[in-house]
Amino acid sequence: MASSLLVLLDDIATVLDDVSALTQVAAKKTAGVLGDDLALNAQQVAGVRADRELPVVWAVCKGSFVNKAILVPGALLLSAVGPWAISPLLMAGGVFLCFEGFEKVAHKLLYSRADDRRRLRTGGVHRET
Repeated sequence: MASSLLVLLDDIATVLDDVSALTQVAAKKTAGVLGDDLALNAQQVAGVRADRELPVVWAVCKGSFVNKAILVPGALLLSAVGPWAISPLLMAGGVFLCFEGFEKVAHKLLYSRADDRRRLRTGGVHRET
């Protein structure tokens, strides 16, 4: 009887150890998701009058909380249901970020500020003059 109680306690300790290890892995995987808005906050507040600063920070904070409420459970669910899909999704995200970076560099090199102002005046339609 006493040996079966010790075996049960050992099994419970093993399960708790596994849960602890999986929690650490999940925390490492979601750390990037939780810190993604830090640079965005400072960028959005720059150049804002002092009386408008807190409403801007609050709006960004609310948006960040909504994103986290969707992304963190989604990431944990994906990790539990289809861990094989994580690497291809991360690679697709990396390709998209490379495309965005190239697009910004190409825009800086190929277009002038006058072209940008002309596009703003015409609603984004490029007309040859």
